[in-house]
Amino acid sequence: MAEQTSFQALPATFETDPSRYVHLKLSVEGPVARIALDIQEDHGLRPGYALKLNSYDLGVDLELADAVQRLRFEHPEVACVVITSAQEGAFSAGANIFMLGSSTHAFKVNFCKFTNETRLYLEDATEHSGQTYVAALNGVASGGGYELPLACKEIYLIDDRKSAVSLPEVPYLGVLPGTGGITRVTDKRKVRRDRADVFITLAEGIKGKRAVEWGLVDAVFPTSRFKAEVAARAGAIAGDGHPERRGVKLTPLEPAVDASSITYRHVTVGLDTAARVATLTLTVPADAADFPADPTVLGADWFVVRAFRELDDAILRLRFHYPEIGLVLLRTVGSPDTVLALDAALLAHAGNWYVSEALGLMRRVFKRIDVTSKSLFALIEPGSCFAGSLFELALAADRTYMRDTGAAIALSDLNGGGRFLMGNGLTRLATRFLGDPAHAEELAARRGLIDGAEAAELGLVTFAFDDIDWDDEVRLAIEERASLSPDALTAMESNIRFAGPETMETKIFGRLSAWQNWIFQRPNAVGERGALTLYGQPVQAQFDYRRC
Repeated sequence: MAEQTSFQALPATFETDPSRYVHLKLSVEGPVARIALDIQEDHGLRPGYALKLNSYDLGVDLELADAVQRLRFEHPEVACVVITSAQEGAFSAGANIFMLGSSTHAFKVNFCKFTNETRLYLEDATEHSGQTYVAALNGVASGGGYELPLACKEIYLIDDRKSAVSLPEVPYLGVLPGTGGITRVTDKRKVRRDRADVFITLAEGIKGKRAVEWGLVDAVFPTSRFKAEVAARAGAIAGDGHPERRGVKLTPLEPAVDASSITYRHVTVGLDTAARVATLTLTVPADAADFPADPTVLGADWFVVRAFRELDDAILRLRFHYPEIGLVLLRTVGSPDTVLALDAALLAHAGNWYVSEALGLMRRVFKRIDVTSKSLFALIEPGSCFAGSLFELALAADRTYMRDTGAAIALSDLNGGGRFLMGNGLTRLATRFLGDPAHAEELAARRGLIDGAEAAELGLVTFAFDDIDWDDEVRLAIEERASLSPDALTAMESNIRFAGPETMETKIFGRLSAWQNWIFQRPNAVGERGALTLYGQPVQAQFDYRRC
């Protein structure tokens, strides 16, 4: 496996659960949940750094992502989540600098991308799940340790004359905040640009009343009243919570992994590392659309939840464990009619909290696919079920190849109803036909099976080939794609995928790609005398002051 140094920084699995948390303390009391950061400095993912001052690495963020997911599914009664620190005086010092400094470039970028997604999921839970996140900063919050609170709905800072919020990456490290800090300061908290300029270049940060005045936090409370004030605010937000909801315990996925494949119950990933190609196949069982009015009785094995958790895990494994894989072929197996019936059932029961969370999970997984730095080709063949919600996979692909006979696609209300919006705030249909919104609306209302020739005519697939040409055309497309520069492809795909309006979310990921792929490779940051390289040493960074 390529890039062993990066792989050694990773867990063997991206799954965890509260019984295995090392760094977080998750507690639930009625309608209020509490996530306390208690990061164990000697339990990093690999040797070579200590997680001091509640600084974090990927292992910590995996626990946080799991906690956010479990609160949505296992504790839907919760209406307010307070994130704080179990270590007085230090909320979080952010991403561990020595971990970043000793990691491969690919790992740094994927680490920042994952932490970005986790923070967006906090915001998503506040918006869609009725679980409002509140940050209680009982100590210094710097760098990523402030970017996490920025993803919360409200931020409260202890007024102890020591604790401050800061984004010190520019003055200390010669890089920029990697998990949306600048964007959320300006676009979400709407801090004035001149104040933002001062704040982001002020290494020691801002505390007390000035932090409130500048909009960096919502309020400060003295030490004697801090816990009581935060508790009162959380109680006011939560009210009675959602007592009518009964949670579903998420069970382990436990895929079988070997040198050539990753195999789950509904998802399989074939790995051809020599060709730098993976084939991801999602299989839909014939009974997938059959579920009761209250699908919570099916537990976490319900097809929608299980399959999309598997798909999510597979995407993360491809990102981190297989950096040499450049192209992912997306395939589906099953009946289009089954998927269309499933979509209809999901919409009919969308008022059920579990169905709503399942739809939310699907939306988030599609978004994770959108921002994954792999080329994506969808292959639609006889026996495929790229219909309705699963046609979103084809719409997310960079290209779609379809056989013009024997294969069919179809659309459903889930393709045009706003359930699966991209980061740009548009459906994938609307994004695909940005220059012809009327056509996108007509297609969104289109029902019935569509064969290859018509799909190509309507613009729903890139190419439709007959049986004679199929194998050669697909083979040539795969070989050509795999031969191109991965750097150029990543940049090209990121530019193409998010056409249309810019949002805070697209800015975060667009800037992430630019920042990490530019600044994290510049000598001023990572050269022999760069700020990130020399951090913590009694030597001052030496900058090349020429701007370019």
